[in-house]
Amino acid sequence: MSAITLDYRLPDEAFRDRFSLFYEFIADVPTFEDDERADFAQVRFLIKGEGIYTFADGHTGPTHSSVKGPIHLFGVGVLPAGWAQLVDIDASLLVNRVIDAVEMFGDAATEAYAAICAAESLDHRVRIGHRLAEGLAKRDAAASTEFTKLVDGWLGSCPSPDIEDLVRASGVTRRQVERNCKRYYGAPPKVLARKYRALRAAIALAKGESSADALLAEGFYDQSHLIREVKAFTGVTPKKFTEDLPTLAQLVMKRTEIEGLNPLITQT
Repeated sequence: MSAITLDYRLPDEAFRDRFSLFYEFIADVPTFEDDERADFAQVRFLIKGEGIYTFADGHTGPTHSSVKGPIHLFGVGVLPAGWAQLVDIDASLLVNRVIDAVEMFGDAATEAYAAICAAESLDHRVRIGHRLAEGLAKRDAAASTEFTKLVDGWLGSCPSPDIEDLVRASGVTRRQVERNCKRYYGAPPKVLARKYRALRAAIALAKGESSADALLAEGFYDQSHLIREVKAFTGVTPKKFTEDLPTLAQLVMKRTEIEGLNPLITQT
């Protein structure tokens, strides 16, 4: 584990409704392979190393990383409100895809990459990331933030939230709610509810806060359903979460202890 590290930094307060965490992944190894759970959109700068991502087939799910090292990567998680402010494309159109940042953000991405590679510390890279975000902001995030706060609250209200509750709270039609969720989150409400239920269960298992039997009362039909759902969104079975957690999953668990974050980040 000492040859592989993942360090996090909180965004400035003004950015926390749009970005989850900045991070730096370093692996001083010749090769690295692991599964990365379903997550928010990510902006990543590969400072050293090369590799490929293999995505879940046709649905929101885990991503398999296969990289030649040594590896040095800097990135940030983009929350739905951040996506709405920075990107003009419907998020559901880019699920399970890698897009060159230069194609999306132009010369600003090229300049930021050069500065990030030259930076001498993670904190310096974070400052560069903040400047890039400020320069790329296309619109006021207030309207999208209001909707995403509503959806986040709905997702955190119970293990299996009712879509009709979200529709009533939003004051718009179900069709509009589904359209907005796909636009900002990349998936309709039903898939989001399944995703966060599975991720929340996986974290509870990994931290020893619950058991597979206890989780059956939280919206899973039976043990087989629990296993299928957790594996579908994490790439790891519930048993692995309790007995032999993979390297990347162990490292990602560090973010569950960080204060000042949206519970959907720390609990999933």
